[in-house]
Amino acid sequence: MQRGEKRQAHICIVDDNQMAREVIVEQLATEPYQVTQFPSGIHLLEQLGHIQPDVILMDVMMPQLSGYDVCHTIKQNIAYQHIPIILVTALNSREDMLQGLDAGADEFLSKPVNGAELRARVHTMLRIKQQYDALQSVMQLREDLAQMLIHDMRNPLTTATLYNNFLIKGNKLTLQDNNYATRVQDSLRSLAGFLDEILMVAKMEQGKLILSRSKHNLNQLILDVAKNHSELAQTHSLHLDIDLPAQPHFAYVDAPLLKRVIDNLLSNAFKYALDGNRVTLRLCLPTPHHTTPQQKNPFCIQVLDEGSGIAPENYERIFDKYEVIALKNAGKEQVGLGLAFCKMVVEAHNGRIYASANKPKGTIFTIEM
Repeated sequence: MQRGEKRQAHICIVDDNQMAREVIVEQLATEPYQVTQFPSGIHLLEQLGHIQPDVILMDVMMPQLSGYDVCHTIKQNIAYQHIPIILVTALNSREDMLQGLDAGADEFLSKPVNGAELRARVHTMLRIKQQYDALQSVMQLREDLAQMLIHDMRNPLTTATLYNNFLIKGNKLTLQDNNYATRVQDSLRSLAGFLDEILMVAKMEQGKLILSRSKHNLNQLILDVAKNHSELAQTHSLHLDIDLPAQPHFAYVDAPLLKRVIDNLLSNAFKYALDGNRVTLRLCLPTPHHTTPQQKNPFCIQVLDEGSGIAPENYERIFDKYEVIALKNAGKEQVGLGLAFCKMVVEAHNGRIYASANKPKGTIFTIEM
């Protein structure tokens, strides 16, 4: 197909009766469609990944797999669930219609098929499919542009960070200028982390991020993260408390990703804390009777703050990247993509993360693995 040339719509006809298939083919002959026939739903499912149909016309009463079964299988697959399916049936009862809807059918045609009605229904389904395809193209273009912008921003961000660090380490700044440079350093670090999170979330959603687990001392891992935040805590007159078990605890984790999660939670706590507030980073180990045989070296990490807190109805919403947009629009500035990133990393480790109230005020973020 040449560039700019409109692709022929591809219609699949699935029926175990060859004559029934030929009747539909003849009724569609006046339209410029590419038509493929299948004698069973099994044959369709075997070829679905290769033929890319725009509409599927399928009989309900077929041996081995009924039209309902095939429809349900297709609609359960995220790669194919957008394909419109028209069930063609001699059954006309309300129960049959409900069963088709429950299976995910988009439209119905009664036998014997009327040619004008058939073409009208196919036109409607093609229009819906074309709108879906157009939306997917726009979303893919936006995603590609976003990825390109993120990569292009890295070089100037790296340069700005490098020269700002030279200014701080040169010890030639006045006290006030040094404070300004330190704040710039914090902002650049936050921006770099945000860009990394966007890329990481995209990789996770595409299934391209693979955890690199190895045995790590969680006590030391937490101390390493806390060390990076100690100076920031002092700058903002905050108290950072580290609560660790007396003995080192080892676990198989992706250390860089887990550090990023803890770093995010601490940054979030500092960002909205008031001068003099206390932030606690804690590693908890469950007692033996609270563990299951499936859990290997279980642990719990908590970040407790004394900030303004989060409304209970938003405890789950703050971890959903789509809900974050609605919360931002509603003026809830305490949320961002960082928490959605944390959830994806924790769940990739087969763990869970959740928020709860810190009495008398503030929030507790808990990671259980």
